[in-house]
Amino acid sequence: MATPLTASAFLSALRGEAVDVVEVGSWRTHNRNHKGAWGPMHGVMIHHTVTTGTANSVAICRNGHSTLPGPLCHGVINKAGRVHLVGYGRANHAGLGDDDVLAAVIAERVLPADNEATTDGNRHFYGFECVNLGDNKDPWPAVQVEAIARAAAGICRAHGWGAESVIGHSEWQPGKVDPRGPIGKADGPALTMAKIRARVEQLLDADKPTAPRPPTTTPKPYTPPAFPKGLGPGRKSPSARGLQRALKATGYMSKGIPEADSYGPATQAAVARYHQAHPAYRAAGLHYDPAIGPRGWAALHTLAYGKQK
Repeated sequence: MATPLTASAFLSALRGEAVDVVEVGSWRTHNRNHKGAWGPMHGVMIHHTVTTGTANSVAICRNGHSTLPGPLCHGVINKAGRVHLVGYGRANHAGLGDDDVLAAVIAERVLPADNEATTDGNRHFYGFECVNLGDNKDPWPAVQVEAIARAAAGICRAHGWGAESVIGHSEWQPGKVDPRGPIGKADGPALTMAKIRARVEQLLDADKPTAPRPPTTTPKPYTPPAFPKGLGPGRKSPSARGLQRALKATGYMSKGIPEADSYGPATQAAVARYHQAHPAYRAAGLHYDPAIGPRGWAALHTLAYGKQK
C-alpha cells in the first residue's frame, strides 16, 4: 500500500530516470478526484492511444471526449520518447478490472488471466498513454519503448516497487489489447509487457548497491639493510655474503660462484659490472670500480629485493 506521490515527487521520479518531460498547462491539479478516491497506489499501467500525432494525442488525453472526460492518463508518451504530463490525481484510464490481478500486482507475483471487471483501477494505478494506432501494425520506435520503461522504473523506484508492479491495460481489463504492435519497424518483434518489465528490472537493478570492496592496502616501501661497516675490496667480513647474494639476485655475479666472507676478485668484478650498468657511473667516465658505498649498496639491494615487498 502506497500513498500517491506528490506531483513534484512524481515529476522528480521521471526526471531522475532521465525521462524527457513536458508539463502541459495546470497538469498538477487536473484530475477526477471529485468522482472518487485516488490511492492507495499499487502500480503503473501502460496503454496505447489509438491516435496519431503528438498534439492531437495530448489534447485528447488531457480533455477527454463527450463520453469519457479527461484526463485520460497522467502522461502521454509520444513516438520520440517525450512524456507530456496532462493530469495528476484520479484519471479515466484503467476503468474496472480484475481483483485477482490487483492482488498479484500488490504481491509482485505472476499475473493471473484477467476474467472479470469488478475493481476500480483508476484509484490504484498511475497511467501512461503511448501514441500508437493499436492496430498491431503501427511500429513502436525503440526510443518510445525505452521512455515507457524509464517512466515506469522512475515511479517504481520512488515507491520501492519491483518491475512486477508494471502492467498493461490488456492484463487488467478483459477485452483490452493494449499495448501491442511491432517494435522498430512494421515487421519487427512484437512489443510485450514481459519485455517492458524486463527492461524496467534492468534499470532498477542498475542502482542496486554492490558489496563493498575490501580496503586497498598500500605496500610499505622497501627499506634496504644498513651499509655494513668495514665492507670493502680485499677485506674479509660476513657482510660480503650479503653483497654477493644481492649481486647474484640482480645477475651481476654468477650463481655458480660460492658465497664467502672474502670480498675477493670475483666479488670486485661483479661490483664493477653493476657500476658499469649504472648510467650515472658511465657518465662520470669511470669504467672499473670494485668498491661499493652506502648509496650503491642501497640501490643494489632495492633492485634485488624491492619488488618482493
